Amino acid sequence: MAITTTTSTTAIAVNDTALTVASATGFAAGNLVKVNAEIMKVVSTYISGTTIPVIRGVEATIALAHAITSNVVTGLASDFGAAAPAVEDIYPFVRSRQVRSVNAAGTAVFGTPGNDVVTIINGTVARAITVPVPTTDMDGDVYTFIGNGKAAHVLTFTGGLGAAGAGYTAATFIVGSQQALQVMACNAVWVPLPGAMSGTLTALLVALA
Repeated sequence: MAITTTTSTTAIAVNDTALTVASATGFAAGNLVKVNAEIMKVVSTYISGTTIPVIRGVEATIALAHAITSNVVTGLASDFGAAAPAVEDIYPFVRSRQVRSVNAAGTAVFGTPGNDVVTIINGTVARAITVPVPTTDMDGDVYTFIGNGKAAHVLTFTGGLGAAGAGYTAATFIVGSQQALQVMACNAVWVPLPGAMSGTLTALLVALA
């Protein structure tokens, strides 16, 4: 079964035992449901409809309040890379940081949704790395690309950065020092950290001075 994404049509309170979604496509009894950092489970009595009864805070997560129009992602436990329900207490769905390294140009490899990934780009020869569009079940996942040497690595984001359109697809490291770039997945978009903002962050600038 494939991952399906919709949005909540009402706010979800901490103690709610059901959520209302824009589309019931893909929801089924026993499915896992991911809303922001919380994992839920569709109860066994669910048959159909956009009001989805759920068990809150499963897979070692906790029940949280979620705003209206939050992304709601559903699928089988295996679709999320989580353990099957029978062994979820032994292998809980816990965020981790996966670290890997690359020695050549190529396409960035995604980790298991719900986890952060550090990709170390080895050497002092510039590498061209293509970063595909994130999937919607990767919301909140942070990806860090870092060189272990001084090189003008080029990261090309297939869908662009921050949904800003053409011209915002490539980031080039400065050759004179080791560089890093960190992005977060949200709604199938890579958003650079920190993001571009307007205004003057006076308090922050003073604190960093």
